Amino acid sequence: MVTYMTKTSFLAGIATFAAVAATAAAVAQPRGAASGGTATYWMSAETTSGLAAMSQAGQPRASMLGAMTGRGMAAGPGYVRNLTLQLGSPRRAAGTPSAEHLPPATLGAGLSLPLVSPERAAPAPTPSYDPRQMGNPQGRILVYWGCGEHARPGQPFEIDLARLGRGQLPPAMAQLAVQAMNPPSAASSATYGEWPNQRSQARIPANGSLVGAHTIRGNYSPEINFTLAAANDFLAPIRVTRNSPAASRAVPVGWQPVPGARAWFMMATGASQDGTIVIWTSSEVQFSQLSAFDYLSDAEIARLLHQRVLMPASSTQCTVPSEVAGRVQAASLMLNAFGGEANFSTPRPAGAPRAWRPDWTVKLRTRSAYAGMLGQDVEAMMRGESGDEAQPEQRRERRRRGLNPLGRIFGQ
Repeated sequence: MVTYMTKTSFLAGIATFAAVAATAAAVAQPRGAASGGTATYWMSAETTSGLAAMSQAGQPRASMLGAMTGRGMAAGPGYVRNLTLQLGSPRRAAGTPSAEHLPPATLGAGLSLPLVSPERAAPAPTPSYDPRQMGNPQGRILVYWGCGEHARPGQPFEIDLARLGRGQLPPAMAQLAVQAMNPPSAASSATYGEWPNQRSQARIPANGSLVGAHTIRGNYSPEINFTLAAANDFLAPIRVTRNSPAASRAVPVGWQPVPGARAWFMMATGASQDGTIVIWTSSEVQFSQLSAFDYLSDAEIARLLHQRVLMPASSTQCTVPSEVAGRVQAASLMLNAFGGEANFSTPRPAGAPRAWRPDWTVKLRTRSAYAGMLGQDVEAMMRGESGDEAQPEQRRERRRRGLNPLGRIFGQ
């Protein structure tokens, strides 16, 4: 998550909440176990735009700072494509584990992507929440939700960090917990390999495509062959078309449709002058997820759409209420488009017994993510334009108080 505040209270609050969330996730998600003789392969394809894309694209620091002085940055596509490959198998290699992914030439990442098995380390202890280790956090988190010019009655929901530090969890934090996806890992597999890794960190070009024939082979899994169609390709980048404060200080945010997206989720986080942490999400209902989503399964997307936590695929706008946007000094803005899954497996032979299990399964998951600043046109900044769409009096107030969001990011 991209953040722009450096206040101690903000960091302490997020750290406290993260510790609680990690404990809950560890309890809710049982550790997997290799069984059934089936090798499992996951491909996670992400398109990233906004500030996160600039850092991942390796933009020189001087070039980034040039945006703040009006010089702009070198022209580029404005987004990056990331691919994560994870192979888990119940088999053990005869000798040193070795595996590779042979992608189609359209990917543009080379002829072979080596799946490297990380060195085994001592098992990490199960995270536990011990309030005594969290110090004495002070302050509060205000949680808002729902699109609209003004916050709805009953908001915000308040989390007292001191009580949270003593282990007193608000009941609302246990509501509508999101079911995380569990890809293959070294902990859940007899042998495991992944890419990118220390041996290979090839970048996917902006025009790289997953469409075509794929082969995965190695000495601890059967050979895997499947073909991806155009519907299974990377999602398009998110293009924000509107992100400027209205007269009411609410911020209407608009974006272009992303073909293949099944649902949307938006989030803004910031801190007020007194250090109060403010979190807002586009969810129509209050729920416990106080961080941006990673990938979501098809079933989870359907459930969260039904619960009105996610915005439907047809959504192209959402307004951050004035009670949120007008309260924070600078806020991060995150927008996620969730694509669907594609699943493949060994074809079931005719007459196979009921207990038959495939030799391998493949899961492809996709998403597109944007990270920027609430009320700020980041792409305009990168082009050397002002990028500040606030009213003149708001711009003067920012200059008077020294509120330079990009300067906060790059330490200026």
